[in-house]
Amino acid sequence: MNKKERIKEIIDRLDKEYGTEYRCYLEHDNAWQLLIATILSAQCTDARVNIVTKDLFKKYQTVEAFANADLKELEQDIHSTGFYHNKAKNIIECCKMLRDEYYGAVPSDINELIHLPGVGRKTANVIRGNIYDIPSIVVDTHVKRISNKLGVTKESDPEKIEYDLMKKLPKDHWILWNIHIITLGRTICKAVNPDCKGCFLSDVCPSAASIKKTNTQDQS
Repeated sequence: MNKKERIKEIIDRLDKEYGTEYRCYLEHDNAWQLLIATILSAQCTDARVNIVTKDLFKKYQTVEAFANADLKELEQDIHSTGFYHNKAKNIIECCKMLRDEYYGAVPSDINELIHLPGVGRKTANVIRGNIYDIPSIVVDTHVKRISNKLGVTKESDPEKIEYDLMKKLPKDHWILWNIHIITLGRTICKAVNPDCKGCFLSDVCPSAASIKKTNTQDQS
């Protein structure tokens, strides 16, 4: 099959295996909570972020509360998520901007979102997709790594990957791609010791085919 047919086959198998329901792994009740949780998720697992935000969102219950937070105290509150100095600073400055320029609301426009402190295209697209149902490609570590392994893109820069996937994937699967690939990356296609033999995509994955070919040559 050609590349377009192979990508369609991959999408169909992902849908069959994982369903087509939208879900977000970061626990939140509203847009600003998801924004803060996503900022915290940089270089940190969603599970750890959810543990931290369970108490964090009880302590700081509004955008205003975060905007007025003591920097050192907030650093201690989010310490276990890593890179807490920058994250705490960005969260406070981000919430000040939300308060002062957006009346406490989180904008949906990507150019406005990436103007917020600590918010890049990944975080912006998480908000757009999960809060505003705007078709968006979220390029996290799973999407970057596995999209390349599956041969869907050859790009390495996250923004270039985003635009390339927008061309290659049907628009109604932009959000689902991230959801499906995260699940695949956590269960089967792990960064260390991927289970290619047990993967339902192995026969349409160039990386798995390459590994199989190498193993065959080693055994001959």
